[in-house]
Amino acid sequence: MDLLDLAALSMRPFKRVCRIPRDLDAVTSRAEEVPAREVHLTRANVEAIWRSAQALYRTGLYPALQLCVRHRGAIVLDRTIGHAAGNAPLDPPDTPKRLATPDTPFRIYSASKAVTAMVVHLLDERGALHIDDPVCEYLPEFGVGSKRHITIAHVLCHRAGIPNLPEGAMDLDLLETPEQIVRMLAAMPLVSRPGRELAYHAVSGGFVLGEVVRRATGTDIRSVLDKEVRAKLGLRWLSYGVEPADVHAVAKDAITGLAPIPPFSTVLARALGAPVERVLEIAHDPRFLAGILPAANVVANARDLCTFFECLRTDGALDGARVFEPRTVRRARTEQSLWELDFTLGLPLRYGLGFMLGADWLSLFGPGTRHAFGHLGFTNVVAWADPDRELSAALCTSGKPFLNVELLRLLQCLIAIGREVPRTRPKREAKADPGGRPAARTGR
Repeated sequence: MDLLDLAALSMRPFKRVCRIPRDLDAVTSRAEEVPAREVHLTRANVEAIWRSAQALYRTGLYPALQLCVRHRGAIVLDRTIGHAAGNAPLDPPDTPKRLATPDTPFRIYSASKAVTAMVVHLLDERGALHIDDPVCEYLPEFGVGSKRHITIAHVLCHRAGIPNLPEGAMDLDLLETPEQIVRMLAAMPLVSRPGRELAYHAVSGGFVLGEVVRRATGTDIRSVLDKEVRAKLGLRWLSYGVEPADVHAVAKDAITGLAPIPPFSTVLARALGAPVERVLEIAHDPRFLAGILPAANVVANARDLCTFFECLRTDGALDGARVFEPRTVRRARTEQSLWELDFTLGLPLRYGLGFMLGADWLSLFGPGTRHAFGHLGFTNVVAWADPDRELSAALCTSGKPFLNVELLRLLQCLIAIGREVPRTRPKREAKADPGGRPAARTGR
C-alpha cells in the first residue's frame, strides 16, 4: 500500500464509493486483442497498462471502466471491468447487477466535442460551410451587436465569448426546437469580445455548431455523423444518443467520491447550465438519449471511440474507408491556444480547432505527448491519438468524481499507456508537427 492508498483510505468514510469485488477477474470482460508481439510490444507492456486500469478501478470511484488501446493499427487491449448498472455508491446491496462488457456503450459527455468538431470540418472540406465564416451567415439570430463577429472557428476553439448557458437552456423539452435554444444564446450578453479570451464552452458551443450544420445542410448533425462517419467506419455506436430500444444498454453513471464544493461546484454549474447532481439527472432522462446535444450526448464504447481517433491518427482513412482528407485532420488539430489561461476551467491548456492538445510536460495525455490530440469528458472519459507513438486510446468510465486524491490514479493510468507504448517516431523527426504550427509554437 502506497501513500496515495493511505490518503484515500483516510477519506473513505466521507466519500461515495462502489463496492469492489475481491476477485477482479469475475467482473472483467475481454474482447479480441492482437498479440502484442505482432506490433513490436510485449505482453508485459499490455499487462502493465491493464494493471494501472485495475488500480484505477480499485479506488471505488468507478462502477465500470472500459479501456481500448490501439498501436500501429492493431487493438492490443480491449477490456472492461465493473458493472454497467447496480453497483453505484447509493445502490442497495441487493440491487440487481449488470456486468459491463467491451460492447457496453457509455455517455462520453464533453468528448462529444471532438466528434462534433470533425463533422463541422468535414462539411468545410466539402464546401457546405466554411469555418472562418461568421456564425450569423447561418444563424441570423447572431447578427446583433458584437455577436456578428463570432466565427465558427471561434466556437470550435472556445473563443466565441458565450461560455455559459442561459437559464432554462437545459430544459430537455427544448431539444426538439434547437432554434429556440439558439435564440436564447443570441439574446445573452457576451462574456468577452469574440476571439479575445479563451473560456471553455462546455455546452453552449455545441448547440451553435449543431444548428449551423442543420441550416447549412438541411439535415441534423446526427444524420450527417451517422452517414458520413459512423457508417463508413462500421461502428456500432458513436452517435448522438441511442435508439429507444438501446437505452437500457447504456452504462449508468454515478457521482462518486467527495461532493463537489464551491468554488468548483459553482464554476461547473455555470458552465453546464445546472448543478452537477442535476446534470446526472438530465443525462439519465430518456429525452437526453433521444435528443441531440452536440457538445455532450454522444454515446460510444471505448472500441468505437478509439477507432474514430485511429482514423484521425491515420489522416482520415482507415481499413480502406476515406472519411476525411488529410489536410482536414491537420487543420483540426492546428494549435489555437498556447498555454493560455482558460477562464472557465481556470487552467492553462492548449487547444486546436475542436481538440485539446498534448504537450511535452503538462498534458492530459501524459508527458511526452507534444503532438497528441483528443478530448476529456465529464469527468473521467479520455480519448486521444498520439502520432509519435502510432497510438490511439479511449478510456470510458461511469464514475463522476471531483477533487479526490485518487484522481492521481487516472493520471497514472494515462502515463502508463504512454510509457508502455514507446515512440516510433524519433524526437528529432517530431520537432515540428506537419499538421500544425512550427515547433516554437507547440508548448515548450
